[in-house]
Order: sequence, then C-alpha cells, then structure tokens
Amino acid sequence: MTPPPTQNASASMLAERIDALLPQTQCEQCGFHGCRPYAEAIARGEAEINQCPPGGTAGIEQLAALLQRPILPLNPEHGIEKPRMLARIVEADCIGCTKCIQVCPVDAIVGASKLMHTVIADDCTGCELCVPACPVDCIVLEPMPLAQIDATHADSARRHFQRREVRLQRLQAEREAELAARKAAVDSGAQRNPAWEALARAKARQQAPES
Repeated sequence: MTPPPTQNASASMLAERIDALLPQTQCEQCGFHGCRPYAEAIARGEAEINQCPPGGTAGIEQLAALLQRPILPLNPEHGIEKPRMLARIVEADCIGCTKCIQVCPVDAIVGASKLMHTVIADDCTGCELCVPACPVDCIVLEPMPLAQIDATHADSARRHFQRREVRLQRLQAEREAELAARKAAVDSGAQRNPAWEALARAKARQQAPES
C-alpha cells in the first residue's frame, strides 16, 4: 500500500534533518550509496544510527538526540572511528588510468587518460574509495585539517555528490537511448533488407506447391 502524501513528506523532512548531521564523506561504509540514502533509511526505520564511522561517536549522539533514541556504540561491521584523512596522488607514480576519477564520489580528482591526476584537496572528503581503486598504489592518505571538518565543507561535498549523481544518470540515460536507437535502426534495416527479402521470396516459391 502506498503511504499517504503527508507521511511521505514527513519522512522526507526527517531524512533532510538526519542528512544535515551526517559528515557527507559519501564513503558508503554505512552500506548505502551515499549519506542521503543512509539518512532516508534511518528515517524509514530501516537502518540504525551507528553505521557511520566518519561521523563517529559525536555523530551518533547527534542522531540519537534528534530521533530521541538511545545512544549506540559504533557498529564495528561498518568500520572504526579514526581521524579523517585526505587523499594525495604521488604524481610521479601516476599512470593516468582514471580509475580513481571514476570512483571519487565528489569529483575531487582531476586528470585525463594517460595524463597525471591530482586531488583537489579542499574538495576531498576523505572517503578513501580511490585508494583500493588505484592499480599502482600511488595514492597516500594524510591528516585532514581540522578546519576542513565543518558544516561548510559538508554542504559543499553534498552539492558535489548530487551534481555528479545527476550527471551520471544523464549519461546513463543517453547511453541507453543511443543503444535503443541503434537496435531500432538495425531491426528496421533487417526488415527492409532487399537481399533478405529476395531470398525469402525465392524460398517461398520453392516451397509452394506446383499448380
């Protein structure tokens, strides 16, 4: 049964407030594709408040206060609480494979195929998703400045993540539309192929009973 509009609006507003308390690392350690989906799952009662290692104990306490729930210890299945880090590419070792660019959730890595990449430090959220993606281990982690762990940077990371998601969805839709157009063109061409039509007529004549 579909929930009434007022219930949907209430859940959306609650998810918005929960999302505002999350660190916006978009690291997926919580088990969801980004902070917003995790916030929505919490609002629906489908996820606990202790699944965000970057948010740590302080984040759990804020969520517990907002939702009037008991404070829980961080679930170790999702990771451990540790200082936030920044990614840095050892440029001399970079082979320009673009794998780190493809996995960065906030477009904080710039470069091109077979050219050196670099991390925009101020945009890096410390998600660490680029580290296992690098085939030559040229990405190192360094302590994130405390000044970068604030609401302003979190809001910026959220916007970058949302823009990237919209872009990827648009590109996916364009690819699917192109493939559908190609398939339609092939199917249409096959239906009107003169050679195939001639063969079909000849085969039909051979199979037709003589009068």
